Amino acid sequence: MARELRFKQRLFFKTVAVALSTLLSVSMLGTAHADDEWPKGPVNVIMHTKAGGTADIFIRTLAKNLEPIIGEKLVIINAPGGGGASQMARVRAAKPDGQTIAVNTMTHFTSMLTNLNGVFALDDFSWIASAQEDEIILFVRKDSKLQNLDDLVAKAREGTVNVGGFGPVGSMQQIAVSMLESNAEVKVNWVGFESTPDITAALLGGHIDVAVSNLGALEAFFKADRIKGLGVMGTKRLSALPDLATFDEQGYKVDTSWVQVRGFFGPGNMPLKTQQKIADAIHQAMKSDEYQTYARAAGVTDSWLGPVEYTKLVHQATETADKQLKAAGLK
Repeated sequence: MARELRFKQRLFFKTVAVALSTLLSVSMLGTAHADDEWPKGPVNVIMHTKAGGTADIFIRTLAKNLEPIIGEKLVIINAPGGGGASQMARVRAAKPDGQTIAVNTMTHFTSMLTNLNGVFALDDFSWIASAQEDEIILFVRKDSKLQNLDDLVAKAREGTVNVGGFGPVGSMQQIAVSMLESNAEVKVNWVGFESTPDITAALLGGHIDVAVSNLGALEAFFKADRIKGLGVMGTKRLSALPDLATFDEQGYKVDTSWVQVRGFFGPGNMPLKTQQKIADAIHQAMKSDEYQTYARAAGVTDSWLGPVEYTKLVHQATETADKQLKAAGLK
């Protein structure tokens, strides 16, 4: 009798132990699955520019097609300041769970080599996906006497020419202008702004002579005949502006691989699986008819790199930026 009771007790405790172990395993699997989910709510997208700029138009167009795919709202937060410093500080401080991401450009890489050197580093962030490559344009008011790059160079030799673009000395656009300076052996006065709307407002208001930007934020101004282009820094003319000659066609040899790059990044140490999910969703949204219509009109080239490939590109682009800064005498 006592032996039978002990046997039943052992059987009972063994059954309870197995049940608890199964319960714990299921619970752990559920937790692991929950940790692997993305998104877990609205996704914050931190921007380095004011509303209305080229990058801002890009993300707001993409958001319309990305939200239905991920089933959550994208909360776009404009945090201009310091050539990207305000945005980058917020991203670095966020949790690496994919709920806070941001749009980057080439200026992020040049800034970390110049004015933000020692403040931020590439390894502070996760480089999630590429999205666009975009040539830059030099443009003036429609009533400007400048008609092409030769006119700009001639004016620079006569006196001061104020050229405005995004970011401080050492930014992506300023380096592009410095290439023209080196090739033409002239100097211009760089005026940095925090967004394309600020640049165009300064140009139209007569506060600067020449401006630099990308077609996306300028298309309406070209259509309204308020501005005209002096040159496009690319290997070929833009389909939307077929009469605008390239730098090379006008006799100015510059590095045409120096194009604007737009992509997505997040806090450092974000799980690769989460990064890949974000990249896949972004690239799926980019295939939508609405986005493709915008992208072709803006003259951008689609880019489809995921986290592994994009991280490699970021390091390569930073090396190129370092060489360009040194060549321009900015480092």
